[in-house]
Amino acid sequence: MDFWKQFISGRPKDRLPFLDKDIFPSEYVPVDLSVNNVEIQGKAMGNASICQSYLDTVLAAEKGKVAFGGYLEERNLYASHANFNLPEAQRRTVHLGVDFWCTAGTKVLAPLAGRVHSYQNNDALGDYGPTIILEHQWGQHTFHTLYGHLSLDSISGLEVGGYFDAGDVLARLGTPEINVGYAPHLHFQVILDMQGLLGDYPGVAAKKDLHFYAKNCPDPRTLLNF
Repeated sequence: MDFWKQFISGRPKDRLPFLDKDIFPSEYVPVDLSVNNVEIQGKAMGNASICQSYLDTVLAAEKGKVAFGGYLEERNLYASHANFNLPEAQRRTVHLGVDFWCTAGTKVLAPLAGRVHSYQNNDALGDYGPTIILEHQWGQHTFHTLYGHLSLDSISGLEVGGYFDAGDVLARLGTPEINVGYAPHLHFQVILDMQGLLGDYPGVAAKKDLHFYAKNCPDPRTLLNF
């Protein structure tokens, strides 16, 4: 059994603290933004207003506050952004994290104790915007969690090595103007090997590279118990 499976198998099965504590578990609603969802085919989901309108419909139908999903989901959502507009064989379309779509300003809580590995504002259109990466230790093993699409004040005053306990307020979600063009949401991703990167890591992969990235970025739902 590899390290990640050992780590997950030994953890409690309760849902970890993650977003504002005023949001109840029943208010999290799964959403499908994949190429297979006929309801969004032909819609410019990379447009924040169009995407938000669809999410509002999903949430209203279930009386929810947070729409979540997206791990290894193939999407057309990125097609309108220049940094994803590559030849088909290299085009990145498969999402490597889980997105939590909810109101700008929503608190993001650290799900596990960890230290700030790195942070930066990835401000190219279609990127993460303000981003924080935490480093976690389990025995002799190290892994990381990435939090993207945050508010600018979330990275103001941060220090590399700064410590957050589980349940501490880590950040808040940014507006579309700050999170570089998306409807407000949190991109949450587990990364085993940062490959020397700081403040950034690919959150969407080309299908040809998926074998590597799916192994290096295991399903975040197994950590959060969603």
